[in-house]
Amino acid sequence: MSPTENGLRDLLNEWDPIGVADDVPDEYDCMVAPLLGRLRGGAGQTEIGAFLRHELEDHFGLDPTGLRPDAMAARVIAWWTSGGPAGGTSCA
Repeated sequence: MSPTENGLRDLLNEWDPIGVADDVPDEYDCMVAPLLGRLRGGAGQTEIGAFLRHELEDHFGLDPTGLRPDAMAARVIAWWTSGGPAGGTSCA
């Protein structure tokens, strides 16, 4: 994984909506490339939140209500715009 991918993985593992990141650190890797594609394409918090909500419901089979996908989307956007690895401009 590139530094950008690792940074996003770290964020997703901190969020850890299913509570397994300590045992399965690559559990959320399925979201890394789609999220980076959206970020590089200029997606905002609403689109990122919708993607996370969809993944929670359709991929992981969870009720997203208590998992705060919109709050996580805000963290992802803040990380990306504040310089995440390579200032959010990496082509990794």
